[in-house]
Formats: sequence, C-alpha cells, structure tokens
Amino acid sequence: MYRYSRWGWQLKRRHPGRKLLLGFPFPYSTSTPPENEEPASPGPPPIRVSITESAGRGVFATRRIGSGDLIHTAKPVVSYPSLSSIHSVCYFCLRKLKPVTASEGCDVRFCSQECEEQSKVFLEVESKADWSAFDDYCRTRGLKYPLLVKRLACMVVSGGASADCLDILQPENLSSEMISEMGEGFSLLQSAFMKSKARDDHMAFLTEQWYINMLARFRINSFRIELAGGGSYEDLHLLALASVETEVAVGNAVYMLPSFYNHDCDPNAHIIWIDNVNARLKALREELRICYIDASMDRDARQTILFQGFGFRCSCPRCSSYGD
Repeated sequence: MYRYSRWGWQLKRRHPGRKLLLGFPFPYSTSTPPENEEPASPGPPPIRVSITESAGRGVFATRRIGSGDLIHTAKPVVSYPSLSSIHSVCYFCLRKLKPVTASEGCDVRFCSQECEEQSKVFLEVESKADWSAFDDYCRTRGLKYPLLVKRLACMVVSGGASADCLDILQPENLSSEMISEMGEGFSLLQSAFMKSKARDDHMAFLTEQWYINMLARFRINSFRIELAGGGSYEDLHLLALASVETEVAVGNAVYMLPSFYNHDCDPNAHIIWIDNVNARLKALREELRICYIDASMDRDARQTILFQGFGFRCSCPRCSSYGD
C-alpha cells in the first residue's frame, strides 16, 4: 500500500530579493556548526521562508550547508499516536515504551514525568470526555487526521492553543464529496465535548467549518512518524532505510517550519525521527530537497500519489527526464 504521508521536502538556495514571509517563532534547534569549528551560542537555523517562483512558500538556505549537516530539529504543534500503538508509546512524545501485562492496565502512558507534565495542555480536557464512539469511527474507517483534530480541539478548549494557530498552513482543496463525508466525524467530536459538560464559551470555535478547515490542513501537512530507533543519527541512509522497511508508524504529527518545505523526487535532505516525535532534518547534498513519498517508486506511481495525495504534478528533473 502506498503511503500518503509526508516524509520529505525540498529546500532550495536563497534567491536575493525574494520576500521573507516570516521569521522562526516555531520550536526548533540550531544547526550543527561547520566541521572543525567550535560550537557557537544557539541561534536560528541557516534557512529562511520566502516565496518560490511556482510553489508558493518555500524554505531557502542562507549559507552553504554541507552534506551530513543537521539543519535543524522541530517539535510538533500537534501529534497523536496511531490507535494501534496508543498503549505502547508515550502519549505525548510517541517514544516506544516497554510492553505491559494485562494486569497493569491499558491507560495511556508516558515515558517521563516531563512528558506527563507537558500533556496537561490537552489531557485534562480529553480525560473528561468519552471518546469511544469517535475513536471507533476513526478505527473502523482507518482515519488518522480526525485524531489530530481531536487533540488540537482539546488544546484549544484548555487554553493551550489558539483555534487559528494552523491557519497559516496551506489547506487541501477538498471536493464536495469529501466534505460531506466529514460531517459524521464532526458530530461525534462535538457530541463528546458536549457530554463532557465543556463550557459553551470554550467551545465557541468548534464549528463544522473549523473541523473541515483543520482536516484540509492536516491532510497535506501531517507527517507519518516512523521511528528509526537507536540513539544516533550519524548514518542517515541506514536509519532512513530502517524507518521505511519496518512499515511501522507510531503516529502522526504536524509541524510549523517543516510544513513550508516543498517536494522533489530526488531529495537531497531527509527528515527522520530517531526515538520520538521530534523531527531532525539532515542534508544529503549541498542544495537541499526532500521527498514527500517513497522515492524508490517508479515515475508513474510517484506522479499518481503526489497528485491524488497532495494535489500537484511533480516537474522535478527526475520526473521530467522520463527515465525513471
């Protein structure tokens, strides 16, 4: 089965005169210093968000980035474990946990006190509602994006996030048929909140249009989280291969800065998750591009999935050559 998740993007060189859309008010770490240089004080990564010639916003390098350099890391705005792994990973950072016996119960678990503390931004609201009908709806239909909407809604109700925090992200153009199919999920989400006695003023944002708008953004901006494992990412190619071959996703997440990267079927940068939901982007070659899908597929398969899943036809050099 082809995966419609994003696991790659494009990073082009900076072009003088391009409009800078925004700075970096997002969770990230600084990049690694060039070889043989002493680490400097923390600063922003060597990239900027600007307008591209044909693909809207894009991310551009502001200096030379060497092969193998860590460009930056990113923490998610919102994430959620897959329903199949919800009891085997940390409910906050998606780190894999040791298996539990039946006698130990099936409540959500955390890998650390820090993660449990940070989860309060959604957990106190979430724990007051009965989500069985909503979760069953997602499980029986194989849906993952409504679970992200559920968590974001809990964050908004608790005051931990604003209802418009993801409005800056590009939404998918939804067909009328797709929109009509989203009504049931919204009704179940709204019903769970209402039965939990959530205050009306805290739920004022929760309209069907908001629900649809969030799904339209999650569908093309979320990443499928596949943990490569281990504590090091020195061998990027082996770790990337491991994450693909295991075909095991522990959840999905949406990031702010990574969502501005564009696509190329011949990527020269790679996003990877080592042991939790925090993303790492490393350079494969000097000019940086990454791929939204499995780059090993043939051209026709790539074109079909990119068009159906992301709404565009790729015209990168690899696709244009028709040789692959």
